[in-house]
Amino acid sequence: MPTANAYAAPSATGDLTLTTIERREVGPNDVHIDIKFAGICHSDIHTVRGDWGPQQYPLAPGHEIAGIVTEVGSDVTKHKVGDRVGVGCMVNSCKECKNCLAGEEQYCLKGNVGTYGSVDRDGTITQGGYSSHVVVNEDFVVTIPEGLDLDVAAPLLCAGITTYSPLHHWGAGPGKKVAVVGLGGLGHMAVKIAHAMGAEVTVLSQSLKKMEDGLKLGADHYYATSDPATFEQLGGTFDLIVNTVSASIDISAYLQLLTLDGTLVNVGAPAEPLPVNVFSLITGRRRFAGSAIGGIRETQEMLNFCAEHGLGAEIEVIPASKINDAYERVLASDVRYRFVIDVSTIG
Repeated sequence: MPTANAYAAPSATGDLTLTTIERREVGPNDVHIDIKFAGICHSDIHTVRGDWGPQQYPLAPGHEIAGIVTEVGSDVTKHKVGDRVGVGCMVNSCKECKNCLAGEEQYCLKGNVGTYGSVDRDGTITQGGYSSHVVVNEDFVVTIPEGLDLDVAAPLLCAGITTYSPLHHWGAGPGKKVAVVGLGGLGHMAVKIAHAMGAEVTVLSQSLKKMEDGLKLGADHYYATSDPATFEQLGGTFDLIVNTVSASIDISAYLQLLTLDGTLVNVGAPAEPLPVNVFSLITGRRRFAGSAIGGIRETQEMLNFCAEHGLGAEIEVIPASKINDAYERVLASDVRYRFVIDVSTIG
C-alpha cells in the first residue's frame, strides 16, 4: 500500500514521532488530498493518551485538515484536482440509516467512521491529518471557499462546526442572549459565530485574564465564574449556554443562569461524569443537552458562513517538530487559540 509521512503516537504515554503510515489507493469514489495544514484539537490529546478508551498504536491524530486535491477517482463528481478542500472529524458512515439520509452523518445509527482511530468499512484503522496526505471518500470532503486562507480554515473543520451546529440548531440570532463557557479553541469560535449570527454574546470564563480578547472577538459582556456574584447577577438571563470546556464544572449552577425554556448544550467532553441537580432543570423548564459536530452539509454551510463573514480561527502556526510542545501548552491553556501544524514540515 502507499505510505505517507506522519507524526504518530507510539503509545498512550509516548511522544509523537515522525514515522510512515499506510494510505489506501485512490478508489473510484475517493479524493487524494495533499495536506497543507492540520489543526491540533484537545480531542487529539484525549484520544492518543487513551482518556476516552484504549487505542491501536501507532496512531496519527488530526481531524482539522485543509489541503489541495491532487487526484480524484473515476466516479468522483464533487471535487476536482486543484480544489481547496477540508476534512473534519469523520471520513465515512453507513450512508443508509435515517440520520445519514437526513444529512446528519455524525449521528449515524451504525456509527460514523472517525478520521483517526476508527475502524473503516474496509477493516483498516483510520489515520489522521498529522500527515503529508490523505485519501477520503468524496462525500466526506468539503470545499474551502475563496476568502478563507487554508491555515485559519483548518480549525473550522472541528472547532468551527462543533460550535456552529448547536448555535444554528438552537436558534442563536437577533434578540437571543447566548453565553459561551470557556474562551479556548472552541470557545473563541463560538463567540465569533454567535456574534456574526446577531446574538448578544457573553463569555463566562474562570477569570478575566482573556477579557480584552473576548470583547475583540465579538463578546458583548465578559464575567469571571470564580466570582460568586456572577451567578447571582446573571440568574435567569440566557436563552442558550454553550459549554465548551472539557473539564468538570458545576452544571447545576450554570443551569440556573438560563431563562425559562433555556438550553445548556455541552460540546466540551470531559472524561468524568457531570452530575446534575434535577431541580435546576425542573424549576425553569430548562434543558441540558449535548451536541457533536455537524453533518457534511452543515459543515459546508458553516464554511460558507465563515467566508461570508470573514471568520477564521485565531491561530499559532507551528512546525511538526513542535507538536509535543504544543500538546503540553494546550493542556496548560497556553495558546490563543488554536495550534495549526504546517504540514510541509513533516518529513
